[in-house]
Amino acid sequence: MSMCKDCFSGVRHEGTPEGKKDKIGGIDVYIATPTVEYPKDKVVLFLTDAFGLGLDNNFLLADDFARNGFKIVMPDLFDGEPAPTNAFDPGVNFDIMTWIGRHPADRADTIVRTVIESLKSEGVTKFASLGYCYGARVCFDLAFTNEVQVVAVAHPSLLKTPDDLEKYAEVSKAPLLINSCTVDQMFPIEAQGKADEILGGGKFAPGYERTYWEGCAHGFAVRGDLSDPKVKAGKEGAFKATVEWLHKYL
Repeated sequence: MSMCKDCFSGVRHEGTPEGKKDKIGGIDVYIATPTVEYPKDKVVLFLTDAFGLGLDNNFLLADDFARNGFKIVMPDLFDGEPAPTNAFDPGVNFDIMTWIGRHPADRADTIVRTVIESLKSEGVTKFASLGYCYGARVCFDLAFTNEVQVVAVAHPSLLKTPDDLEKYAEVSKAPLLINSCTVDQMFPIEAQGKADEILGGGKFAPGYERTYWEGCAHGFAVRGDLSDPKVKAGKEGAFKATVEWLHKYL
């Protein structure tokens, strides 16, 4: 597996998280719960970038989804060792390959499945998964086995193109939204076009859509510099598209 420098860079967003940290099935999680009535049999799994439960940006985004009526559960994908947020700072030499070697996607798959099984025992019957960067890989794995019923990803990492896109088309029944951007080493323009070729134009019956945010780079939907109007528009647009996707299919 490989990830790029943009997977470990970004801007910290301001705000105070409103959810709570807890454990589900022995896994550390962040939970954001709507303040209005919501369906108790549905949960949205927020599968994070490499910064996981160590970055408030992830919590703030989860809270925003909760305000739109979705219960959000964000598992710790990294066994208590998310990428350090000082990787944002100039001059910090973070060993990406050593870190990713300790946190392979198949371990994250196991973590999320533990959470899913525990939630099922509490009466949850339908799951959506949101995947940002690293988390998108896990979304695809869960969609391949149809353990989640709706998927939305933004600037996905660790996907094999076209293999994973073709497999998604062949075996998954989960409607898929991809929020993409201009500068993305992990999911470049060529891969975006291949996704449209394989899944678009009605070829994928459950539902497929790809948004494209010009002037944005990998990480924009979570860690983008909101002082840049194009990045701000991209983050807000990707969020809006994801909320609409969830309302349509979950």
